[in-house]
Amino acid sequence: MEKSSLPLNEWQSMKIQRAINRLHSFIHGAALSALFYYRITSIAAIPKTSRPILILPHLLIFTAELTLSFIWLLSQASLWNPVARTVYPERLPGDDQLPSVDVFVCTADPAKEPSLEVMNTVISAMALDYPPDKLHLYLSDDGGSPVTLRALRRAREFAKVWIPFCRKYRVKERCPEVYFMREEIGGSDGHFFVEKNAIEKAYEDFKNSLGKIIAEAHVKASRDHSPTIEVISDRNSNVTDSSNDDGIPLVVYVAREKRPSHPHNFKAGALNVLLRVSGMISNSPYILSLDCDMYCNDPTSARQAMCFHLDTKLSQNLAFVQFPQIFHNIRRNHDIYDAALRFIWTKWDGLNGLNGPGLTGTAFYIKREALCGIRKLQPNAKHNLLKEYYGSSNDFIKSISKIYRPNYPTNALLTDVALQKEVQLLASCSYDIGTKWGQEVGYRYFAVVEDYFTGFNLHCEGWVSVYLNPSRPCFLGSSPMSLGDTLVQNTRWFLGLSQVALSKYSPLFYGALRMSVLQSMVYAELAYYAIYFLPVYILALVPQLCLLAGIPLYPEVSSPFFAVFVFIFVSSQLKHAQEVMASGNSLTSWVNEQRVWAMKSLTSYFLASVNAILEKIGLTKASFVPTSKIMDNEVSKLYQMGKFDFQAPSLFMVILCTLYMLNLASFVVGFGKVLQNGRMNEMVMQAFLPLFGAVLHYPLMEGMVLRKDVGRVSPSVSILSVAISSTVSAYAALIAR
Repeated sequence: MEKSSLPLNEWQSMKIQRAINRLHSFIHGAALSALFYYRITSIAAIPKTSRPILILPHLLIFTAELTLSFIWLLSQASLWNPVARTVYPERLPGDDQLPSVDVFVCTADPAKEPSLEVMNTVISAMALDYPPDKLHLYLSDDGGSPVTLRALRRAREFAKVWIPFCRKYRVKERCPEVYFMREEIGGSDGHFFVEKNAIEKAYEDFKNSLGKIIAEAHVKASRDHSPTIEVISDRNSNVTDSSNDDGIPLVVYVAREKRPSHPHNFKAGALNVLLRVSGMISNSPYILSLDCDMYCNDPTSARQAMCFHLDTKLSQNLAFVQFPQIFHNIRRNHDIYDAALRFIWTKWDGLNGLNGPGLTGTAFYIKREALCGIRKLQPNAKHNLLKEYYGSSNDFIKSISKIYRPNYPTNALLTDVALQKEVQLLASCSYDIGTKWGQEVGYRYFAVVEDYFTGFNLHCEGWVSVYLNPSRPCFLGSSPMSLGDTLVQNTRWFLGLSQVALSKYSPLFYGALRMSVLQSMVYAELAYYAIYFLPVYILALVPQLCLLAGIPLYPEVSSPFFAVFVFIFVSSQLKHAQEVMASGNSLTSWVNEQRVWAMKSLTSYFLASVNAILEKIGLTKASFVPTSKIMDNEVSKLYQMGKFDFQAPSLFMVILCTLYMLNLASFVVGFGKVLQNGRMNEMVMQAFLPLFGAVLHYPLMEGMVLRKDVGRVSPSVSILSVAISSTVSAYAALIAR
């Protein structure tokens, strides 16, 4: 009784960080007010005779300052009350009282997502420290590849020796590839080493078998195939004895139907098929969602999540528990592509003090009831209304009302012909049509960022969430290790966020009416984040061209407002550095984050915004291409050396190199003119901006001029960039005359 009365979780306010955040917010906000006063009065004071040539650059700079201030204001919501959470899984009830969990793993293309990496994720999830009869794994193969199906069969065979070994010796590293690479010590007796060697040999045999499967088959994703659902079982055993009797979780392969003539709704469509199929088989009340490269690094993650889901004070309205995405292949303090996404997890700490964070694609335990939208319906809802929501499957509709127990015995799919037909129907490409799937039921289809939009809608419906960041990462994934992959991935992400920003679901309006103002501000910051491209382009072009033309845009050194501009710049830089160092990183990470943020703003955010606008007016359609998980050795070597791989799409590189050369030229030529004409007092701040940009982005100069390796900037890109920047600079110089 005493044990059960203890709390399963606790939260602690991050008081020092909160005090720093609030103090900075007030002081920085006051300085911005002074800046606005200066800018408005200076624009009004421009002589009417010279207005045509002066008013436009001043208005553009003011637009940039207003935009940056708008996003800064939105960002304050996530800094207002940061909270950290702690769990006590040892206080959970016995295994017989724990709820069951379905694990969803999504893969799409074996050519881009290596089967060995996918199967390591699958095996690590099967080996979670959780009752095996209450753990069920569903692999969604959106490419419908026979390679993935055959690989999954082999993975289950290996898991039959791997999982007992992990349980016997309490192995922490449940991902076999990582375990054998790190040589974790799990025991000291001779039996342990004998078993370990046998397991390692079995793993090598497993890897060799995957290699043969890939060599024999055509490794390509299909976009036109019928649905395939298979319970992976022992082929040499009785077909009715397949699930959990051997201590191995149920494993189900799901390839939904895809036809070129039907929209497939990207990852959200695949997850909704898993939601329906699993509802017919295991029907667990909780679901762990994983990307195919995000393996389970701590086997206790399910128990940690249950510390919230089983908390009677939270559980009624708790939709999901989100863990951070942490990547095993990035260099701490030398993360040149800012792949750690630190700024996201800082915001999630802040949302912990509100009604919880949003979904971030993977590594979360979500309640099935929240996804199924049961609360929107009356308990005695008519059958026709239920069909309108959930589709034509009567058996699936029945499963909705009994989420906490299986709809069928877990091995029924092997022998029950009616059930086989039913799950085929649920996995068909036309099942969603005319229903509420993707709108009010399941993962939402509106935007390509199904995680953000689903989490946003759940919070609008009154659900809450929590963010847990334990000392040992529960999940580890792989991050892009090239500039090209990073920028393409961010273009896709921020296209989806911009889709939401430009729609009726804009968090500033739709969200503010359905959740707290602070929470809607955090969602709005992410939705509008891509508009950073506008002020960054303005500040990368206008002051530089006006420096060449001799047009001052900032206060003189002798003006009291000069100190205001200097304070705002220094204040923002120091606050950023403080946040970086508070998260355990170094000043090197601070520089890398600034550099990559500017690169993303000029490329990813710009193209995402343009594509979102074009889609809004009907000129383009959104698309989704999985990021390649295959590691190129040369690219990996460059990353380990701290050198950028500039073999990115030419459009991205032309933009970056052109603006770099323009800034460099404007500083050299413009600063020379300032010294020659004795105008340092009024132009010093304007000369500082291109100098700051040139120093911050020095790796671009290295890539264009100094480097000769495979990751250098293409000579054709360099020549084109120099030509464009020279033309623009010459035009600005002509204006001065």
